[in-house]
Amino acid sequence: MEYDREGPQLPTARGPVSEAVGAHLLGTGPLPSPKAVAAAPVYGDDLQLALYQCYELHYRGFAGVRPDLEWDPGLLGVRAGLERRFLAALRADTPVHDGVADAVGALLVEPVHGEGVSHFLRDEGELWQLREYAAQRSLYHLKEADPHAWVLPRLWGRAKAAMAAVEFDEYGGGRADRVHARLFADLMTDLDLDTTYGAHLDAASAECLATVNMMSLFGLHRSLRGALVGHFAAVEITSSPGSRRLAEAMRRTGAGPAAEHFYDEHVEADAVHEQIVRHEVIDGLLEQEPHLAADVAFGIDATGYLEERLGARLLADWRAGRSSLRTPLPAPSGVHGEIFHIP
Repeated sequence: MEYDREGPQLPTARGPVSEAVGAHLLGTGPLPSPKAVAAAPVYGDDLQLALYQCYELHYRGFAGVRPDLEWDPGLLGVRAGLERRFLAALRADTPVHDGVADAVGALLVEPVHGEGVSHFLRDEGELWQLREYAAQRSLYHLKEADPHAWVLPRLWGRAKAAMAAVEFDEYGGGRADRVHARLFADLMTDLDLDTTYGAHLDAASAECLATVNMMSLFGLHRSLRGALVGHFAAVEITSSPGSRRLAEAMRRTGAGPAAEHFYDEHVEADAVHEQIVRHEVIDGLLEQEPHLAADVAFGIDATGYLEERLGARLLADWRAGRSSLRTPLPAPSGVHGEIFHIP
């Protein structure tokens, strides 16, 4: 029987559903019951971690887990139950614009007095907060663009060609040293963080898990291809100004050249990507499949909804002087060690 030797370790359970999913992956226990799945809070740690574990089998898997469990019928049934609850909650809770033009237009307006996470980190963030932010974001950035690549076989024509062009840039334009996941690992090195894939899963909040799970949910379902395109548009359109603020935060705190470079790279690249996504990916998709317009708007707005939830969690913790992580980061040992504050 084959087991994955590489890959991250299974995370510590956060409740009965994630515990049962982990036990099933190790072959030591049954899957969670439908009743347990139905009882878990949708945005809570237990459900979101269980869903993350299911999705991770489609990426790098977990050490000590059989790779063929990716298509285990029982596990897929549990995943479907988790997904139904998550998607239903997103559709119920997300304020959705009337159309794609309105949803995109809202993204293009930068508030005069911004109060989000990137504004906080630029203006007053400390290195310990930048480390926490990078640790949480590593759940996505160490597999940057992978969830979005699932949509490529579901597109054609202009939309497919443009999406592939943007993804090619995300994967370094054919150069391994410029793959964005590699650049983020370099940023983490500057911040004296463990760059191992999945190393910070136990530390990440439920709000962070939900943002990554949404990408996988949209990407792995052909029926949600419009929502994935909307999500991708939201990411690319808002990335350039947000990355500029984060680059300034890295410079102000002396985080290091690789930390600065990651966000500087996204300021430049995503300004171009924004135009491609708006005028080729979205317009190309809706030219061929106009009935997906509502899904595109939903994908844009659901992304904003979950990002706002994550931002509120981070800012509430930091302004209270406490860590935003479930488990503390190891004390830094590098050049910045003497000026890190560990709450």
